[in-house]
Amino acid sequence: MTTVTQMKCACDDCLCIVDISSALQQEGQYYCSETCANGHSAGGSGCGHTGCNCHS
Repeated sequence: MTTVTQMKCACDDCLCIVDISSALQQEGQYYCSETCANGHSAGGSGCGHTGCNCHS
């Protein structure tokens, strides 16, 4: 049996892969940052990780 330890950030536009043991978990989904977990509600774009320009 294989155990998943990493997955793509749940933010649709985000390119980040997160380690589920340290990711932010919200409503059963895993996110790379608070910005993504909050759906970019503060109007910000990007999660702050180099090379990723996600936005919602």
